[in-house]
Amino acid sequence: MPRSLSCALLLVTALLLGLAPALGQQSEPDKFFNDHPPPLPKEILSDPKLIARGEEIWKDQCAHCHGSRAYPGKAPKLTPRRYTPEFVWDRVNNGFRGMPAWKEVYSPEEIIGVVAYVLSDEFWP
Repeated sequence: MPRSLSCALLLVTALLLGLAPALGQQSEPDKFFNDHPPPLPKEILSDPKLIARGEEIWKDQCAHCHGSRAYPGKAPKLTPRRYTPEFVWDRVNNGFRGMPAWKEVYSPEEIIGVVAYVLSDEFWP
């Protein structure tokens, strides 16, 4: 096989392998990262004002389904020790299954506040 053809086949194979995960994600019903999260460094997520705002939103909106009085049945119990900031942001921003997307209701900063609160030591569902 000529060297240029081998190089071209190798390049096409590499491109296809690189695109395969992205193509696979588009066909999954649960779209993780429909809208990509902003940077979520620890410095932002540990801001007391942001955590306090997230707590307000949690109590006003989220606790109805995820709070301790919402069981059994309304929504799954949260296990924040297993979550990344990006995962929480995605679920709050884009919704998931029966949970609505909150991106039309809350600003990106408010959603980051919810993320900060859920992942903080102050969080208690």
